[in-house]
Amino acid sequence: MLVPPPLSLYVHIPWCVQKCPYCDFNSHALKAEIPELDYIDALLEDLDIDLAKYQLEAGVRPLHSIFIGGGTPSLISPPEIGRLLKGIETRIPFSHDIEITMEANPGTVEAGRFVAYQEVGINRISIGVQSFQDEKLTRLGRIHGSDEARKAAKLATDAGLNSFNIDLMHGLPDQSIDDAMYDLKQAISLNPPHLSWYQLTIEPNTMFYSKPPTLPDDDDLWDIFEQGHQILAAAGYVQYEISGYSKPGLQCRHNLNYWRFGDYLGIGCGAHGKVSFADGNITRTVKVKHPRGYLNPAKPYLDKETQVDAAERPFEFFMNRFRLLEACPKQDYCDRTGLSLDTIDTNIQWALEQKYLIDTGDTWQITEHGKLFLNDLLAAFVED
Repeated sequence: MLVPPPLSLYVHIPWCVQKCPYCDFNSHALKAEIPELDYIDALLEDLDIDLAKYQLEAGVRPLHSIFIGGGTPSLISPPEIGRLLKGIETRIPFSHDIEITMEANPGTVEAGRFVAYQEVGINRISIGVQSFQDEKLTRLGRIHGSDEARKAAKLATDAGLNSFNIDLMHGLPDQSIDDAMYDLKQAISLNPPHLSWYQLTIEPNTMFYSKPPTLPDDDDLWDIFEQGHQILAAAGYVQYEISGYSKPGLQCRHNLNYWRFGDYLGIGCGAHGKVSFADGNITRTVKVKHPRGYLNPAKPYLDKETQVDAAERPFEFFMNRFRLLEACPKQDYCDRTGLSLDTIDTNIQWALEQKYLIDTGDTWQITEHGKLFLNDLLAAFVED
């Protein structure tokens, strides 16, 4: 029997000052003033439609977390972010300890702005730093400098937020191992409760894809990861997912809900959602991608709606769950997919024989060997 999991909300703000050459997210460079009043109105109407359609307005499932991403959400004024959050809370109740995260670019944050966002309800900020070296930031198309990045982290600390995250990349164009360790040590010196430390990948439909830069080779990338992991551990950070490190107890609850195959509504341009129902159905949604289409009152907000078939659920569940380093309770598989354990007996047995997993009785734990061969492990759950 499928047990509906915790419910989160993702809100997408699609505008940026300029498009970064590595970015494949749904973001659009500013060409005029942001229509923030109209956009907040549209977001709330989008939410109204989802709540009614999926019969969530009764408040049986309060919101576990909210993540406002982009784009650059910090381009939206604090009063309008406040109006958005109040509008959401009047439509669906918040859990008593709800985590509300907003992404921010150091180049769009003035002194005191974090305090203003906190006053309207934001209790966690994710700062897109990427590097503390000005030449690397320029190469990445970032609009901020290293001093602004340090200032933003200090502002987040002084604001007294429940938590904040620093996004940091490694494997940058022409980056040496020493360069990468310098960036990481600079980030750690700012004492963020959470660090997202991830490798730059070249994605289709980006400028870097059409004009590839010179990146570190595989040996250097491995050395960067190994040395960096040791530095993070020594500084008291615990790795809890592939690119997520936090001080104990300060993991990103919103991301944990994703990786545990939780549910989330998605509102805003191109936002994705996933909703599970007690009758066994799992629905995925995608909203209209371009701001012009999304704000056109003659068009619906929904672009696509698909059902996750039973045959697809094992792969989808483990593709998310094995991103986390924690043990996976076997009961979670049954509760989140609505399937019995015997549907994956053969697959699990093969993974155990390959030493990709350990069976502890009530849980499966991915091994160090399994992490190295994660794609092979996940392929075992793909429908033939």
